[in-house]
Amino acid sequence: MRYPKHSLHHPGTHAKTIRFRLERWHRYSMYGVVGLLVMSGITWLFAHYFFRTAGAFGETVNPIEPWSMKVHGAAAMIALFFIGSLLNSHIRRANNAGRNRGSGWTMAALLTWLTMSGYALYYLASESTRPAWSIGHWLPGLGFPVLLVLHIILGRRLTQSR
Repeated sequence: MRYPKHSLHHPGTHAKTIRFRLERWHRYSMYGVVGLLVMSGITWLFAHYFFRTAGAFGETVNPIEPWSMKVHGAAAMIALFFIGSLLNSHIRRANNAGRNRGSGWTMAALLTWLTMSGYALYYLASESTRPAWSIGHWLPGLGFPVLLVLHIILGRRLTQSR
């Protein structure tokens, strides 16, 4: 059997030469779904807080608001699939090798919080607790792309220094 040179199964592969960088399709899929999550979340924020329209009976929901939430929810489901796909191929191996643990575990904690708070917004929040859950979801959500970029930069620096 032929294995890629960066594979764990390739003869002559040593622990120090294992690459933790995702394959191109995986990396681009992750970037795409994270971009979709961020853009749909920001679209909701603007529609909810800045683009409300006046109706006959007061302020009304902007039509973009529910659609942005539908896109955001669908993207979240796809993101959960891709995050799960990282568990064996990226997270477990990098953790065992002691690579980029600080930003990696911070990302895992943040993603766990975003998943739980998103679930809470959809299923648990009452009208009185919804604003707090919402801020507790979108504020860390806006920080996620920054943490992702930091994780990538730190990982590449570790690779270049070896």
